[in-house]
Amino acid sequence: MKSGKLTQQQKQILSVVLIPVFMSLLSVSIVNVVLPAIGRDLNAPSSALQWVLSGYTLSFGVLLVAAGRAGDVYGRGRLFVIGAILFGAASLLAGLAPNEVVLNIARMSMGFGSGLLNPQTVGLIQQYFSGAERGRAFGYFGSTVGISVAIGPVLGGVFMAGFGDSWGWRASFLINVPFALIAAAAALRLFPDSAWKGTPETGRAADRRQSRADMDPVGTVLFALAILLVMLPFMERELGAWVFSLVVVGVALIVVWAFWEKRYKARGREPMVDLSLFKIPSFANGSLLIGLYFMGTTSVWVVSAVFLQGGHDFSPLHAGLIGLPGALGTIWTSAWAGRRVLAYGRSLVLWGMVIAIASIAGSIGVVLLADAGGLSIWWLMLPLSVLGAAQGCIVSPNQTLTLLEVPVRDSGAAGGVLQTGQRVGTAVGIAAITGILFTVEAASGWNTAFITAFTVIGIVMSAAAAVAVWDVVVSGRNGGNQTPGRQTVPSS
Repeated sequence: MKSGKLTQQQKQILSVVLIPVFMSLLSVSIVNVVLPAIGRDLNAPSSALQWVLSGYTLSFGVLLVAAGRAGDVYGRGRLFVIGAILFGAASLLAGLAPNEVVLNIARMSMGFGSGLLNPQTVGLIQQYFSGAERGRAFGYFGSTVGISVAIGPVLGGVFMAGFGDSWGWRASFLINVPFALIAAAAALRLFPDSAWKGTPETGRAADRRQSRADMDPVGTVLFALAILLVMLPFMERELGAWVFSLVVVGVALIVVWAFWEKRYKARGREPMVDLSLFKIPSFANGSLLIGLYFMGTTSVWVVSAVFLQGGHDFSPLHAGLIGLPGALGTIWTSAWAGRRVLAYGRSLVLWGMVIAIASIAGSIGVVLLADAGGLSIWWLMLPLSVLGAAQGCIVSPNQTLTLLEVPVRDSGAAGGVLQTGQRVGTAVGIAAITGILFTVEAASGWNTAFITAFTVIGIVMSAAAAVAVWDVVVSGRNGGNQTPGRQTVPSS
């Protein structure tokens, strides 16, 4: 199939796997709006509220690669359903939580559910889509991301306005329950038989004598612990400067993990992640690019919301609305880019990066003009809309190109690596850039703080653009990206 037209089976699979993408990202964007109400209703201290955010992110991030590997071995459909059920049950508990302790336990469980099912989404697209169809599927993936980002803050504001403090924030968690049930039921009904089995090349030792699946438990624990130690300090920085020593320990553990994986493979076993994947330029470059990009771009919406509410007395709903056109732009351009990514390659991502960086500069210009009294701060909506449209040419196309040459048998683990980079980049970026925002605001005011934070964002995004330039050069030397036509797409 070269036309990009999807079969009925592909449409069914795609309609199911996009549900958890919507759920997991909605659970991030909606909470930012309702967090103050949680504090008031439960009389929760700020430390507990921080964990409502960071607990979900941490548990989500540490499980991604292991869950992707488990889906490769035991069947992606199984892990998808287990994750959806866990996510739904935890959302129900969060919505009915009597205190902050129960709420945070529920939020971490929601993160585990998201961590289980999200790599299966990428793995299933890799397994059942190829060529132009895969680009189109990841385009819809990006559109769904845009929808969840757009709806989250607005929906949270609507819930707060309609149900008040007590039930407004609870509704933001309970809304996940029906989506989780629909996802699990639809998967059981619509996934083909092959989705419930491990891929043929995975789960056996090289000598074919091993009868049980090889999950590399030591590698799994080492990697999860390393990611936890790298992410935790950026989410708990109020504990003091000493906590950042954990980052050093985490990086050292990643090095130990890499040595373990190489040795494990040399012994004829199947490692958690086959490190030879990083010898594929498109995978190595794309993973680095998107980690850097998320380190910058995810802070844009947090900084904007805080700036507008703290510096211009915007309500949470109005602060959410200013980013709505940008999210809608992401929806359209993701679908557009998904149909053209294989034709344009990494150049499409690079041009998206250039436009995104220009929109960051434009945002700084709007704030400068607003400070001089010549422009309404509502004009900030314009460059943020351009940024949203540019993002549709970056995230989903990069995902398609990064996984283009990855074998189907490794697609779950590879997708987990890619998403882990995004989660780590998000955690580090938001913590560092919001820290800069508040530090500068205390000394020089909101406008200077916004300009400083956005300048840092622009620098980080420029580093991501440099990786995109390098990948274009490498791709040109290699004669362009290969097509994945050699990969087998299983039938039902």
